[in-house]
Amino acid sequence: MNVYYDLQDLPPFKNAVLTIGSFDGVHRGHQKILEKINVLATKYLGESIVVTFHPHPRLVIYPKDKSLRLLTSIEEKIALFERFGVDHVVVIPFTVAFSQQEADEYIEKFLVGKFQPKAIVIGYDHRFGLNRKGNIDFIKYHAKNYDFEVVEIEEQEVEEITVSSTKIRTALQQGDVKKAARLMGHYFTLTGQVVYGQQIGSTIGFPTANLSITSKQKLLPPDGIYAVYVYHKEQQYEGMLYIGHRPSIKDENQRSIEVNIFNFNQQIYGDTLKLELVDFIREDKTFEGLEALKEQLRLDEKQVKNHLAKLKQVAQKTQATQASTASVAIVILNYNGKEHLRAFLPTVLQTTYTDSKIYVADNASTDDSVQFLKAQFPEIKVLELTENYGFAEGYNQALQQVEADYFVLLNSDVAVTPNWIAPIIGIMENDADIAICQPKILSYQQPTYFEHAGAAGGFMDRFNYPFCRGRIFDAVEIDEGQYNSVQEVFWCSGAAFFIRSKLYLKIGGFEGYFFAHLEEIDLCWRLKRAGYKVMIQPKSVVYHLGGGALNYGSPRKSYLNFRNSLYTIVRNEKEGKVFGRIFARLLLDGVAGIVFLLKGEFKHIGSIFRAHWHFFPKVPQLMRERSRVKDQIREVRIQDEPNLVGKYKSSIVWQYYVNGKKKFSDLSKQ
Repeated sequence: MNVYYDLQDLPPFKNAVLTIGSFDGVHRGHQKILEKINVLATKYLGESIVVTFHPHPRLVIYPKDKSLRLLTSIEEKIALFERFGVDHVVVIPFTVAFSQQEADEYIEKFLVGKFQPKAIVIGYDHRFGLNRKGNIDFIKYHAKNYDFEVVEIEEQEVEEITVSSTKIRTALQQGDVKKAARLMGHYFTLTGQVVYGQQIGSTIGFPTANLSITSKQKLLPPDGIYAVYVYHKEQQYEGMLYIGHRPSIKDENQRSIEVNIFNFNQQIYGDTLKLELVDFIREDKTFEGLEALKEQLRLDEKQVKNHLAKLKQVAQKTQATQASTASVAIVILNYNGKEHLRAFLPTVLQTTYTDSKIYVADNASTDDSVQFLKAQFPEIKVLELTENYGFAEGYNQALQQVEADYFVLLNSDVAVTPNWIAPIIGIMENDADIAICQPKILSYQQPTYFEHAGAAGGFMDRFNYPFCRGRIFDAVEIDEGQYNSVQEVFWCSGAAFFIRSKLYLKIGGFEGYFFAHLEEIDLCWRLKRAGYKVMIQPKSVVYHLGGGALNYGSPRKSYLNFRNSLYTIVRNEKEGKVFGRIFARLLLDGVAGIVFLLKGEFKHIGSIFRAHWHFFPKVPQLMRERSRVKDQIREVRIQDEPNLVGKYKSSIVWQYYVNGKKKFSDLSKQ
């Protein structure tokens, strides 16, 4: 990560995606924003940039206000920005002159002139320029002229950030550093230089390093003893921290910050220490003489060591659990997709799940994808297939070469978040009846919207038309948390598809002649017939570009969808209902043809005709295959009756086009 303190030193940034703010504490709310700019930077093949201010603007604009207390110094903030994956930090020397810029000047000379942004992520209430005349609408107006995207941080999200900051400060002022750490997503830190003290600690067997905190605005928790981790030259130690006025020592009224570092014997005067406050042990109090103080410090030391030892045990158990957790193979199928791999693989490599391996199965690409992978991502295993088998058979061929408890089939145009695997494996490990699961899938190009392929889990209507929570036909919803519940569904998207490896192999995987599209629905349906659950876990989030192989408006995609949908019905529908469902689909596909006609999309009408032309000669073969499919299902069955959760008893075509139901939440529960 690069840090700049002078605007004159800025390099020419490539496709800059920036956010602007104080980010005091860099807490969980801020971390969501950092994740957002990192995802957008990946989208634009650019660089993520945080623009922050020093000193804090309030100190410059209201110099007489002495009430400001900060959770992080500028150095602590920068370290946290690096921890959360930001490419660049620009520290603006905030001055009265800077605050007096006109709003136009702020955008033209500062934002555009210095950064040439591709995207700006900004709060709905962001104000700037002289007399705070500039706002989000002002930036959006100028964005059109300078060709950059404005991603607005919604009111609810901004308010959550404000509330979080208030809660963190309150917790720290009460000495509850454990609660503050939970809210921040990291320990509260104190950073300072070691200075000379009275060396009284050494005389009673508890030598301490006295810390000078240079920032007068740094919030300090109440007086008392704290269990801490101490960092000196990037080496971690354990210790106990004292904050207080040393009431047991005469003529000592100045507040002291001093730390006794366990198992440490180095001269560190003038060095910098960073302390992470882990827990509050006791309040400060007065003792009658140094012997009484010494005895209490022995008790404090024992309590601190016991507490930190318990934390270490928890960490070791967590590591052991992670080491013994289910293994995961992330398998990405590629065909001539070098640019997608270049853009999206870095996010996959940031996956935090311990026992995971990444594979790219190359479908005999004719570009230089394989050479690129071997040169740029040598840590990734490349499975080279001998021909282009398509999506369905390509995965069948690749997964025969992979060993893991779970297969994760991931499209090459998907950006993942670091913790995208654990929430899904967690619910699957806790419920052996879950065969398949997917994350919440948002749009890479419009991150506040669901993505067309999968959204928040797939459903099937009575005529076997698929639709999603968050997307019905072409109506895609904004993600406002309305589908954040873990939900049993009927099918999961192949864009990010988690499945137990043994089930995939035992039931025969995808059906190869589907080539691409709806093969995942066919597989989900077969496992539902065997009694298994198919789930959506919205705590896991990914961002899908969509249309990476075939554009959503492609006639070829329409052909595959219409044809494969008919295949799926014959292979899976109940006895006695197959031909009735096929007849109904003929009528409904005719309605779709009329819709295409009215839109002037004549090639799609041809796609429907070709789908039916190729489907009907294959019907006898498909009917014969029903017995093979039954055998596959019998091999893995866990209950006699099929699991029909996720089946919608009405017609989604009727609800959408006649009743005007454009959102999943508008549909009556049936």
